[in-house]
Amino acid sequence: MTTALLAGGGTAGHVNPLLALADHWRSVDPGAALLVLGTAEGLEARLVPQRGFELLTIPRVPFPRRPNRAALRFPGRFREAVRGARAVIRDRGVDVVVGFGGYAAAPAYVAARLECVPIVAHEANARPGIANRLAVWLGARAGITIAGTRLRGARLVGMPLRPEIARLDRAALRDEALAFFGLDGTRPVLLVTGGSTGAHRINETMVASAARIVGAGWQVVHLTGTGRGGDDPGIDGYRTIEYCDRMDLAFAVADLVLCRSGSATVSELAAIGLPAIFVPYAVGNGEQRLNARELVAVGAARIVADAELTPQWVARELVPLLGRRGEIARMAAAAQHVGRRDGASDLLALVREALASSGRVG
Repeated sequence: MTTALLAGGGTAGHVNPLLALADHWRSVDPGAALLVLGTAEGLEARLVPQRGFELLTIPRVPFPRRPNRAALRFPGRFREAVRGARAVIRDRGVDVVVGFGGYAAAPAYVAARLECVPIVAHEANARPGIANRLAVWLGARAGITIAGTRLRGARLVGMPLRPEIARLDRAALRDEALAFFGLDGTRPVLLVTGGSTGAHRINETMVASAARIVGAGWQVVHLTGTGRGGDDPGIDGYRTIEYCDRMDLAFAVADLVLCRSGSATVSELAAIGLPAIFVPYAVGNGEQRLNARELVAVGAARIVADAELTPQWVARELVPLLGRRGEIARMAAAAQHVGRRDGASDLLALVREALASSGRVG
């Protein structure tokens, strides 16, 4: 029996592919022991037990970005996290560590190397993160989501998708989705989301534009997150929800999506053929714009900079697009030529190769 430690977390972009691999692995090999290593503060603290997997935690230790007091404390705190990960590997007889980035991944990679356990890293973004670059330096096999990602020796495996997304039949679920959100089946739907934590710019602009969008004949499902603005405008046909655990229904009801371009979101929309307007997160190293470039290149999506997403832009660009249903349909068809739904099985194949080459059970 294989015992695997899946390491990662913090945000949905790390947690969802981790859980997607875990779900797929459990479905094809029910005897495998799948443990998840994360932190007590991340989204994994809620989602992993909810999904039926055991969560083990280590301290949250962010990589320092500038010389300050936290940077001075980092080496000691990182060693503590590595010790915790090594204890899990030893005590539970872990055969392979599979990391997805996030605060728990880097300590798990170092611990695996010290314990002579094979490592597999999955990189979701077009621009690799620090943890996964470390994993490759430590000798990990790497799987990437987006073609052209610069990670030495990596294989293109795509994004592991949650089973409810990988198997999603939007047409078959549409009636259930309309009822779930209380929407009118005769009018198209714009899905708005800033990701699991919400996005202030998206929330404020879209709520300010609610009357204009609904007046164009559309309905809106707006997932606001918590504490990022986006108060209910009180307009019939405009639904605001802080968090939605049924994204399969949100995607089933949508005709167009306006959202951030995190790798998981981009991959899910491409796989199910949903056109999008992406608003890349303005902070960071620019990976969100890179994540979206393939869909933009084939005409399946458009990009608007965060600073440019204003009520004036909505009136000038978005509302006219909402009136061109044929163009939106062509965007949807283009997305299906890029998307793939087999990322979980391809990543599991890479993990099994790592196990086989190490002489462990696979």
